[in-house]
Amino acid sequence: MSKYWYDESQRFGTIPQDVLLSTSGLELARKIVAGELPAPSMGKALNFRMAEADEGRVVFRGSPLDDHYNPAGTVHGGWASAILDSSLACCVWTMVPVGFFYTTAEFKVNLIRPMTEKTGEVICEGTVVHMGRKLATSQATLKTLDGKLIAHGTETCAILNPKDL
Repeated sequence: MSKYWYDESQRFGTIPQDVLLSTSGLELARKIVAGELPAPSMGKALNFRMAEADEGRVVFRGSPLDDHYNPAGTVHGGWASAILDSSLACCVWTMVPVGFFYTTAEFKVNLIRPMTEKTGEVICEGTVVHMGRKLATSQATLKTLDGKLIAHGTETCAILNPKDL
């Protein structure tokens, strides 16, 4: 089995803006999970993917590699931050009204234990705490397959109407 989660058939890239603004975030997220829309290229570089999407909840899965090590020989905290930010933001995306978009306004990460390539596959689950018209908040955990907490975080997303920009 490959250490990479993707195969040659996986598409990566961006979603056209007209599709982004005419389709619900939940539907778009589910199409990414199903492989009907391209996955973000960053997921290829960092070896993680969105694996589940429901209203107000997403799950990312991934495996840190030695390519992601810091000079101390453990996975750089930026890897955990990236998968957490993806989960924290995408769970909000599943609730953003059609025609609107979102962006991370701030996020906080607590790193609990180090990771190495031997950590293996990890699961990052994000859930919406509050969904307002202008701001949304979310929380997420990053755990090993046997449930050990690696990191957790919170995020605030701004909900934006492109007509206001």
